[in-house]
Amino acid sequence: MSKRKPYVRELPIDWWLKNAFYTKYMIREGSSLFITLYSLILAWGVFRLSQGEAAFNAWMAALHHPFSIILHLIALALALYHTVTWFSLAPKAIALWIKGKRLPDKFIIAGHYGAFVVVSIFCLIIITL
Repeated sequence: MSKRKPYVRELPIDWWLKNAFYTKYMIREGSSLFITLYSLILAWGVFRLSQGEAAFNAWMAALHHPFSIILHLIALALALYHTVTWFSLAPKAIALWIKGKRLPDKFIIAGHYGAFVVVSIFCLIIITL
């Protein structure tokens, strides 16, 4: 057995704040916590709906609390941030070649945004019917 001490690299708690790339990455990955919380709130609403009109109305009234509104705004902002950063990563995952030439990244990103708009409009039409 060796008597040497193994090298242990010290990593400060704010290591990710020192590099913009890591900061953006950690914010994108941390956004999942707020999205999960938002999903649980919606699931709770479905549960309250199954309990009857009075329970559902109480849940709806709770959503009007300022804390709930702030939480929803934070979740929306982080979901939009995650979407924008995810779409900007799409060209790295999708390499489309047309007639031997690679399709420029901007067309792949624009295609994602276009599909996002079309699907969103389709969902709004279905919801409003």
